[in-house]
Amino acid sequence: MRTVNIMTYVGVFGLAALGVVMTQTNPNQFEYEEYAAQRLTQYLNTNVCKKTPKFLENVIQFNCKQVVNSAQPQIREIIAESTERQDFIVFSIYRTNLNLNSLIPALRVDSVLPSTPGYKFETLGAFEQFYTYKAEQQ
Repeated sequence: MRTVNIMTYVGVFGLAALGVVMTQTNPNQFEYEEYAAQRLTQYLNTNVCKKTPKFLENVIQFNCKQVVNSAQPQIREIIAESTERQDFIVFSIYRTNLNLNSLIPALRVDSVLPSTPGYKFETLGAFEQFYTYKAEQQ
């Protein structure tokens, strides 16, 4: 019976220690915004900029990667405005809804942007790390 009591105490102590560590390493909103802006910039550079024809870049003297990298503060601001955080003390869930029509109201004319898709991301933050477990186009 004494072994069972010792195992119970060790288990309770281990769970309490894990809870304290998770509380201390729960990433905040600012860290998430940095993470999300970095991931979005990386996505734009590797997927969108590669689809920009070199001929077009030369004609209008437009460097897609340079523009995306210089827009990092604006990207972070857009993410901050479109993210909701649920803080569960030991971890957080971040829900980001990016919709270009709402972000760029001046271009909402149907002939310019007829049906710009929105994107929804859900990310778990714990142990100073982020895991995006849901990414869907709406």
